Amino acid sequence: MSRKKSADPELAQKLSRRSMLGVAAGATAAAVLGAAATPAAAHGTGHGHQSGHGHGKGQPVLPPGRLGIQLYSLRDKVSTLGFAKVFDELERFGYDEIEFAGYTQGSAGEITLPQLKRLARDHGLKPIGSHVNYYDNNNPNAYSFAQNLEQVLDDAETLGLDHVGTASGPFRYGSTVDAWKRAAEDFNTYGAAARRRGLKFYQHNHAEEFSFATDQPNVRLYDVLLAETDPDLVYLEMDIYWAYAGQFRFSKTVEGKLAPFDPLRYVLKQPHRYPLFHVKDGIEDITARDGYRMVDVGDGDIDYQRFISAVNKTHGGRRNHHWQAEHDQPVDSLAFARKSSAHLHSLRERR
Repeated sequence: MSRKKSADPELAQKLSRRSMLGVAAGATAAAVLGAAATPAAAHGTGHGHQSGHGHGKGQPVLPPGRLGIQLYSLRDKVSTLGFAKVFDELERFGYDEIEFAGYTQGSAGEITLPQLKRLARDHGLKPIGSHVNYYDNNNPNAYSFAQNLEQVLDDAETLGLDHVGTASGPFRYGSTVDAWKRAAEDFNTYGAAARRRGLKFYQHNHAEEFSFATDQPNVRLYDVLLAETDPDLVYLEMDIYWAYAGQFRFSKTVEGKLAPFDPLRYVLKQPHRYPLFHVKDGIEDITARDGYRMVDVGDGDIDYQRFISAVNKTHGGRRNHHWQAEHDQPVDSLAFARKSSAHLHSLRERR
């Protein structure tokens, strides 16, 4: 995060106050990183995790019962084979949880939400969350939070979800500070409605959330989101790959001023706000727009052993966080699911 003073004093005060809520919880894990940790410390030193990432003996890095998968990665197989056959494979691969990206099967036929819930249960898979569109202002009947909030929450309850959220960026009203404050008001509304039903509303980031406000070029938009949303109502799902892509793309302001940040430090400051994570890997490539080329989990340079271990060391860390493997465009989606589970289960704590 940039050390520069925010151009918006009210925003800076809110962010400082809310960050302090997580200081005690994150202090132990922050010590693991050291006071002078740099963004590069988040990565391994070579491709394919060949730099001693903790395979072998010792306590598993991955907390038991906490490995999930975002079903968007398997959308091709869900469409052609159906949920039942996909869940067969996920159970065999050792997954514990699933995160939905839609509840239909395409050409594989119709399925009801109660059937889908029962099917997951029968395969030992807990539905932990779901991605739903934030808004579609051109369609009043859209299945989105803005247009049909109660239906979205009804369905989440039917499926027995603990969390329901969106992977849409908070750009509904634009990229200014005030525009993101308005989006934060929307999110607070959805979070309050979800909370009344015993659910947690969350937002999943891509790289662009870490860009800067068009009207205040020293203000990072992600900081506006954190400051303006109620931490008791709005939670975050950090997509680790996209956060590091954001680190690569937005380490300088549009004016060229240095503005480095470390995605992990966001989590360690307020670990209670990050119940869910996307585990997605990439090979560093500074010629690519995002600084990475996406690959299967375990084949890239992102040091998940270090990242998950640090989160584990926060208060209640091994109990309170869930890790969803994902690849946006896998070459072979079932092979990706198998490899990701094997790799993440193989990671061991460093001694």
